[in-house]
Amino acid sequence: MKGRVLLDTGPLVAYLDRSDQFHDWAREQFQQIKSPQLTCEPVLAEACHLLRKVPASHQAVLDLVSRQAVSIPFRLEDELPAIRQLLRRFANIPISLADACLVRLSEQHPTATVLTIDHDFIVYRKNGRQVIPTIMPTDD
Repeated sequence: MKGRVLLDTGPLVAYLDRSDQFHDWAREQFQQIKSPQLTCEPVLAEACHLLRKVPASHQAVLDLVSRQAVSIPFRLEDELPAIRQLLRRFANIPISLADACLVRLSEQHPTATVLTIDHDFIVYRKNGRQVIPTIMPTDD
């Protein structure tokens, strides 16, 4: 695969939660994708919140970062103007802070692909009108 992979919340949750409907798909993706996957702290926070009832999940999220399977090259404070603009632009969808950060990361990494289960990434655009490449489960 050309370029980096940007990790969204859904695949991270699915990877760590064996009861998730996308668990097998997410495990397969994590095995195939070269590390590190890039993400942002809002994605990790969302994942920890959604995994709060899964034993040891918070540690598993942190372990992915400490093992450098997941990297956090994004600093929200440095990107506030761009994030505010994205939140306004996609307010009708509505866009989450985590998604806005991933859209911004996709602008910073032009050849990156977003690993997601969120179909809103079909609607989101980077740099105004550019489609954001995604890896998503198929609707078989």
